Amino acid sequence: METERIKYQDKAFNCSLAFALHLIGDKYKSLILYHLKDGAQRSGELQKSITDLSNRMFTYSIRALEKDKLVKRTVYPVTPPKVEYQLTDDGKSLIPIILELNKWGQSFATEHHLFSPTE
Repeated sequence: METERIKYQDKAFNCSLAFALHLIGDKYKSLILYHLKDGAQRSGELQKSITDLSNRMFTYSIRALEKDKLVKRTVYPVTPPKVEYQLTDDGKSLIPIILELNKWGQSFATEHHLFSPTE
Protein backbone atom coordinates (compact mmCIF):
# COMPACT_ATOMS: atom_id res chain seq x y z
CA MET A 1 0.00 0.00 0.00
CA GLU A 2 1.43 3.36 -1.01
CA THR A 3 1.29 6.16 1.53
CA GLU A 4 0.33 9.63 0.48
CA ARG A 5 2.98 12.29 0.73
CA ILE A 6 2.34 15.90 1.58
CA LYS A 7 4.09 18.25 -0.81
CA TYR A 8 4.60 21.75 0.53
CA GLN A 9 6.81 24.34 -1.10
CA ASP A 10 10.07 22.52 -1.89
CA LYS A 11 9.65 19.66 0.60
CA ALA A 12 7.78 16.38 0.78
CA PHE A 13 6.53 14.85 4.03
CA ASN A 14 5.67 11.19 4.60
CA CYS A 15 3.17 11.95 7.36
CA SER A 16 1.02 14.82 8.53
CA LEU A 17 2.79 15.00 11.92
CA ALA A 18 6.11 15.67 10.21
CA PHE A 19 4.40 18.37 8.16
CA ALA A 20 2.79 19.99 11.23
CA LEU A 21 6.09 19.95 13.11
CA HIS A 22 7.77 21.59 10.13
CA LEU A 23 5.28 24.46 10.41
CA ILE A 24 5.40 25.03 14.17
CA GLY A 25 7.93 22.59 15.59
CA ASP A 26 10.79 24.85 16.45
CA LYS A 27 10.83 26.46 19.86
CA TYR A 28 10.39 30.05 18.77
CA LYS A 29 7.59 29.57 16.25
CA SER A 30 5.40 27.91 18.87
CA LEU A 31 6.24 30.58 21.44
CA ILE A 32 5.43 33.39 19.00
CA LEU A 33 2.06 31.78 18.27
CA TYR A 34 1.43 31.37 22.02
CA HIS A 35 2.22 35.02 22.75
CA LEU A 36 -0.07 36.21 19.96
CA LYS A 37 -3.06 34.26 21.32
CA ASP A 38 -4.55 37.32 23.02
CA GLY A 39 -4.29 39.64 20.02
CA ALA A 40 -1.99 41.69 17.83
CA GLN A 41 1.37 42.85 19.15
CA ARG A 42 4.12 45.12 17.93
CA SER A 43 7.34 43.35 17.05
CA GLY A 44 9.33 44.86 19.94
CA GLU A 45 6.88 43.81 22.63
CA LEU A 46 6.52 40.37 21.07
CA GLN A 47 10.30 39.86 21.06
CA LYS A 48 10.63 41.01 24.67
CA SER A 49 7.93 38.59 25.82
CA ILE A 50 10.03 35.57 24.73
CA THR A 51 13.13 34.71 26.76
CA ASP A 52 16.43 34.33 24.88
CA LEU A 53 14.98 35.26 21.49
CA SER A 54 17.62 37.03 19.41
CA ASN A 55 16.63 39.54 16.76
CA ARG A 56 17.96 37.17 14.08
CA MET A 57 15.87 34.21 15.31
CA PHE A 58 12.80 36.41 15.71
CA THR A 59 13.13 37.60 12.11
CA TYR A 60 13.65 34.05 10.81
CA SER A 61 10.73 32.60 12.81
CA ILE A 62 8.22 35.39 12.17
CA ARG A 63 8.96 35.38 8.44
CA ALA A 64 8.48 31.61 8.30
CA LEU A 65 5.15 31.94 10.14
CA GLU A 66 4.08 34.67 7.71
CA LYS A 67 5.13 32.60 4.71
CA ASP A 68 3.10 29.66 6.04
CA LYS A 69 0.12 31.99 6.57
CA LEU A 70 -0.08 31.41 10.33
CA VAL A 71 0.76 35.03 11.20
CA LYS A 72 -0.24 38.25 9.46
CA ARG A 73 2.03 41.30 9.42
CA THR A 74 0.48 44.77 9.25
CA VAL A 75 2.59 47.83 8.52
CA TYR A 76 1.05 51.18 9.43
CA PRO A 77 2.08 54.24 7.36
CA VAL A 78 3.20 56.38 10.30
CA THR A 79 6.46 57.86 11.48
CA PRO A 80 8.16 56.12 13.17
CA PRO A 81 7.08 52.94 11.37
CA LYS A 82 4.64 50.72 13.26
CA VAL A 83 4.47 46.99 12.55
CA GLU A 84 2.04 44.60 14.23
CA TYR A 85 1.69 40.85 14.06
CA GLN A 86 -1.46 38.84 14.63
CA LEU A 87 -2.64 35.30 14.15
CA THR A 88 -4.49 34.32 11.00
CA ASP A 89 -7.47 31.97 11.28
CA ASP A 90 -5.09 29.05 10.63
CA GLY A 91 -2.79 30.35 13.37
CA LYS A 92 -5.73 30.68 15.77
CA SER A 93 -6.70 27.08 15.09
CA LEU A 94 -3.36 25.98 16.62
CA ILE A 95 -3.91 27.76 19.94
CA PRO A 96 -5.93 24.96 21.63
CA ILE A 97 -3.12 22.51 20.77
CA ILE A 98 -0.42 24.87 22.06
CA LEU A 99 -2.42 25.48 25.26
CA GLU A 100 -2.67 21.71 25.79
CA LEU A 101 1.10 21.38 25.38
CA ASN A 102 1.54 24.19 27.91
CA LYS A 103 -0.80 22.40 30.33
CA TRP A 104 1.09 19.14 29.84
CA GLY A 105 4.41 20.92 30.52
CA GLN A 106 3.06 22.40 33.75
CA SER A 107 1.74 19.01 34.87
CA PHE A 108 4.99 17.21 34.02
CA ALA A 109 7.11 19.85 35.79
CA THR A 110 4.89 19.70 38.87
CA GLU A 111 4.88 15.90 38.98
CA HIS A 112 8.68 15.76 38.72
CA HIS A 113 9.29 18.68 41.11
CA LEU A 114 11.04 20.76 38.46
CA PHE A 115 9.78 24.20 39.50
CA SER A 116 12.24 26.41 41.33
CA PRO A 117 11.62 29.69 43.16
CA THR A 118 11.87 32.78 40.97
CA GLU A 119 14.72 35.12 41.70
